[in-house]
Amino acid sequence: MSKNLSDLSGRKGLEQNLFEELGIAARETGTPSQEDMERLSESFLMGKANVYGAVSFYDFLRPENQGKKIYVCNGSSCMTAGTQGKLEAKLANHFTANEIGTMTCLGRCHENSAFYFNHSNYSGKAIDQIAEIKNNGNPLPDQYAVSSSGSAILTREYPEVKEYYQIFEKCLSKKPEELLSELKDSGLRGRGGAGFSMAFKLDSCRQSSSDTKFIVCNADEGDPGAFSDRYIMEKRPHALLMGMMIAGYIAGANWGVLYIRGEYPESVDIINHAVTSLQKAGLLGDNIKGSGFSYNFKVVEAQGAYICGEETALLSSLEGQRPEVRVRPPYPTQQGLFNKPTVVNNVETLANVPFIMERGGKAFASVGTQKSTGTKLLSLDGFFNNPGICEVDMGTSLEKVIYELGGGFRKPVKAMHIGGPLGGLVPVEKIESLTVDFDSFAKEGFLLGHASVVCIPEDFPIIQYLEHLFAFTAHESCGKCFPCRLGSTRGFEMLNKARTSDYKVDRTLMNDLLETLEIGSLCALGGGLPLPIKNALQYFESELKPYFKN
Repeated sequence: MSKNLSDLSGRKGLEQNLFEELGIAARETGTPSQEDMERLSESFLMGKANVYGAVSFYDFLRPENQGKKIYVCNGSSCMTAGTQGKLEAKLANHFTANEIGTMTCLGRCHENSAFYFNHSNYSGKAIDQIAEIKNNGNPLPDQYAVSSSGSAILTREYPEVKEYYQIFEKCLSKKPEELLSELKDSGLRGRGGAGFSMAFKLDSCRQSSSDTKFIVCNADEGDPGAFSDRYIMEKRPHALLMGMMIAGYIAGANWGVLYIRGEYPESVDIINHAVTSLQKAGLLGDNIKGSGFSYNFKVVEAQGAYICGEETALLSSLEGQRPEVRVRPPYPTQQGLFNKPTVVNNVETLANVPFIMERGGKAFASVGTQKSTGTKLLSLDGFFNNPGICEVDMGTSLEKVIYELGGGFRKPVKAMHIGGPLGGLVPVEKIESLTVDFDSFAKEGFLLGHASVVCIPEDFPIIQYLEHLFAFTAHESCGKCFPCRLGSTRGFEMLNKARTSDYKVDRTLMNDLLETLEIGSLCALGGGLPLPIKNALQYFESELKPYFKN
């Protein structure tokens, strides 16, 4: 059935997109009206139940969103920082309880106290100006430190559009096979968490026969604590766009789709502006610079769903379907968006491509380690003395990142959750054992992932943090597979009951639950959740012991 729905959704192509139309219909009231849903159902030949099923899933479309005017960040970083209680109390003086909603996460982890109002994000001391913000809707500049150690690839400045895109024009003079060879030489692996070879994906898509292919940028950076993709989109947008254009040329795709999370309104605006500048420069459209290659962009604003960071759920979302994870095979490179061959890569991965094409794959491979080439961006939260973004060569010691680039902690910290909610929970005593690369983290039983760093202070209970992880997964689960849908809820219930009563969690039962999640879930949301739970049970056994039976 979902394959047929994909075909129906693709009848009108990208120009008139069902998912986008649902977002437009929700702008005034916060949720599409019954009339709008029926109109779109008829227009796209989709069942009313399918349209309602999609609408009811998203945080910013579901009926419960109606009437919301301001949103408070409830991400992990803001939670451990303890800023949101005071923030909500101040907002209550200006908005009713029904007008205040929640978002996860706004990417303002470097200073916390984050909230969203009138298509803009705010954080830090902005809450003290809430009366003026409410009356004037005045966006405030976002400031954070950006540093690098080693090779500055993603944090380097680039020239004006005309000069910078000479890299792209030179690529058009070469055969796609030559460019693919450079990517293979580079060893570039996906920076979104999985660490999968980008060249392999492009080659697979290139060899798939179809008159339409897509390059999709997964800019749904939903990991609480991560804001490195936001940095690229807002500070280095053309590195990303050119990376997508070159990827399209290699794979034979004429469309680039940017799926940008709705929690990043500034990113959406900046990327749209950058696309317009490319159109004016004659670098988009049909037969670009007489090369025979045609390419266009479609920018789509997401509507609040962490699961859309999983590539197949993202594709279902773009089609206006409920964003459920798809069973593979077939893989997206053979049957992706609208059942056409599609390559999905995240922002940071694609932004590396211009450097590789300018300097060569071997130059990129000379940076980092043999298995983890290039550099990595890390997001440092507000517990650091120098919070913000730092870029380091793969293989750099974590100790250098924490104490030199990050300036150390501003208050005592006992653990760091690195790589998002599904990443490893790293106790501070393991800092000196780790280097910033995929293999080092895997060897020590952790996960580098997106390389976001959320600190857990000494006075924050680990049991409460684990409860938060289960609750987050339960809320964000697509619901397609029962281990994730039910297991995350049961895990939350057990830990919440243990924390708030005399109930003791049976350790054997918890182990069985984690095993079921790990091996039975369709995707990394349910499958990855056990990792930080196991890390906590291993390294914080004495703190957690009072809550467990055996």
